[in-house]
Amino acid sequence: MRIEQLTFTRFLAAMSIVVFHYGLDLAPFNKESISYLFEQANVGVSYFFILSGFVMIIAYGRKEKINTPQYLQNRFARIYPVYFLAILILFVFKAFIQNDVDYSGMVLNVFMLQSWIPMKALSFNVPAWSLVVEFLFYFLFPLLFNRVYSKRNYLNLVVPIVSFWLISQFAFHWALRSSYYEGPMTALHNFLYYFPFMHLNEFLIGNLAGLFMIHRWKDKKWNTDLLILALFIITALLLKYDTGLNFHNGLFALTFVPLIVLISMNNGWFTKLSNIKQLVFLGEISYGIYILQRPIHFWTQRTLTYLGLEHGSPEIFYIYLLVLIAASAISYQFIETPLRQKIKKWNAN
Repeated sequence: MRIEQLTFTRFLAAMSIVVFHYGLDLAPFNKESISYLFEQANVGVSYFFILSGFVMIIAYGRKEKINTPQYLQNRFARIYPVYFLAILILFVFKAFIQNDVDYSGMVLNVFMLQSWIPMKALSFNVPAWSLVVEFLFYFLFPLLFNRVYSKRNYLNLVVPIVSFWLISQFAFHWALRSSYYEGPMTALHNFLYYFPFMHLNEFLIGNLAGLFMIHRWKDKKWNTDLLILALFIITALLLKYDTGLNFHNGLFALTFVPLIVLISMNNGWFTKLSNIKQLVFLGEISYGIYILQRPIHFWTQRTLTYLGLEHGSPEIFYIYLLVLIAASAISYQFIETPLRQKIKKWNAN
C-alpha cells in the first residue's frame, strides 16, 4: 500500500532543509514574515523519521512476517547507492579542488558509523548523519514487527510507545536545561541531537500511527483540507513563538502525526494537487535532493563563481537548486530505481 499524497510532502521537507543550509540570507527566505520557518526547517528531519515509521507499517502492516534478510537488502539498495555517490562526489571536490579531505570522517561515512561516534556525526557529508539513524530503524523494524507488532493487538502498544515517547521528551529537555549542557557543538549537544537511539521515539510513534491507520482508518476517506491547513498553521506558530520547548527530537509528533494521518485520509484538493504526476516524482527524488545537497552545492558554487557570478549571490543559489533537482532526478532514474529492481530480481530467484 502506497499513499501518493504523502510522497510530495517529502519534497517539501527536503527543500526546506536545503534552504535552511544554504538559502537563509537570500530573498524571499530572509523576509521577516517567513524567515523563522526556514531558520528552524531542520525539524524536517524529525518529520522524515516519524513518516518513516508510519510508511513502514503501511507497507508491511498486513503481512504475517517480514523476511529480514530480504527486507534489509531492499532497504540497503534503496539508500546506499546514492548515499555512496554523494560521498564520491564530495571526495573528488575535497581532494582535487580544496585539497582538504577529512579521511577519518569519510571512512565513518562510508560505513555509516559517524552518528555513533562522539563529535563525528556531522563529519564529511553533513546531512548523512540522519541516514545512520534511518538505518538503525531499518535494522530494528523486522525485529519489532515479527516479535511485537504482528503478535499483539495494536491497542496494547499505545501505553508503552507513548510512554517511551514522553520519557524521551522529558530526558531530552532535562538534559538541555542541565548544568552539563554547554551549548551547540559540544559532546552532550551532539549526543542529544545526533545519536541514533535519541531518535527512536520518533520512529516508534510513527509506527503506532501507522498501526492505527491500517486497523481503524484504512478505508476512511474524507475532505480534511481545513484540518491539514490548521495543523500547518499551528506548526508555523509553534516555530514562530518561543514556547521554551525544543521540537528537534520528536516533540513535533504532536502535529506531525495527525498531519500525516489526515493527509493519508484526505480526498480533497490537497490530495488532488499532490497526486499530480510531476509532484509525485518530485517526492520520489527527495531522497537524492537531501543526500546530494552538500556535494552539489560545493560543485555548483565553485563552477559558477569561476564563471564570474558573485559568491553567495541569489543567482548561484537558484541555479544550484535547479542543478540539485536535475542531479537527483538523474540518480533516481539511473541509480536508485535500476538497483532496486535488480535486488528484487535477486530476491525472487
